[in-house]
Amino acid sequence: MNSGRTRLRYGLKKFARRKPAVAALVILCAEILAVVFLPLVLDLDPYFSDLGAFDTAPGTVHILGTDSIGRDIFARLIYGGRVSLFVGFLSTLTAAALGIPLGLLAAYYRSWIEMIVMRLVDMFMSFPSMILILVLVSVIGPSLLSVPLVIGFLGWTEFARITHSKALSVREKEYVESARAVGTRDLAIMIIYVLPNVLSPVLVACASMTASAILTESALSFLGMGVQPPMASWGNMLHEAQSITVLAYKFWQWLPPGLSLVLTILSVNFLGDGIRDALDPRRTD
Repeated sequence: MNSGRTRLRYGLKKFARRKPAVAALVILCAEILAVVFLPLVLDLDPYFSDLGAFDTAPGTVHILGTDSIGRDIFARLIYGGRVSLFVGFLSTLTAAALGIPLGLLAAYYRSWIEMIVMRLVDMFMSFPSMILILVLVSVIGPSLLSVPLVIGFLGWTEFARITHSKALSVREKEYVESARAVGTRDLAIMIIYVLPNVLSPVLVACASMTASAILTESALSFLGMGVQPPMASWGNMLHEAQSITVLAYKFWQWLPPGLSLVLTILSVNFLGDGIRDALDPRRTD
């Protein structure tokens, strides 16, 4: 127990020395608090249309302006952040829930289980993911649930591959052999002895998957196949600002969601880098 606490404190100290990672964590926490609590505090409504303020530039009434039908950009930005972050987190949770158990089973039992799982990984990774996502979303129908579930379903291969490669070496360790020798059940061995030792690269993969899922949802929404209007997401806010006129003269309609996307994806990636460095025993700086 003391050894585990010591490693945790040492890892937190290493993480705290990564200034970009700490800044990224602060930004992400601020974003999560903003999208959760600001709609309640400020009584924001992303669907209300101000009939006297179509395409209005930022001002005192609408601090980020309005869109072509009078909806407040700030309200839609906050609600769009809620949707985009939800898609990123649910996609990652879905992919991890599928990939980690399959990777563990393939590495622990080997033989035909490993062959089937790894061939499935090869098959899924051989197709362009965006094409598969577009096909599945069009068949199921785009919605707030179907989009992240499809992204997560097609993203499980990364988790399975990472878990499998790490668990292959862990399963041969002395403590795992000792657990088998005293009659510990296979499921208990995988959960208690193998899984904790493969979590480091999995946590980094979670950060990468979250950023990728947010970007994928935005691309789908930009193409009209993501979260559907009138529900706001950063992607469909950009979709609504495609015309040359909007790009050239109404920057307040596309710049806030664009900057939010860039800032969030960079923050998630920096956070993943910080976690990787903090959990890597070879890095002592």
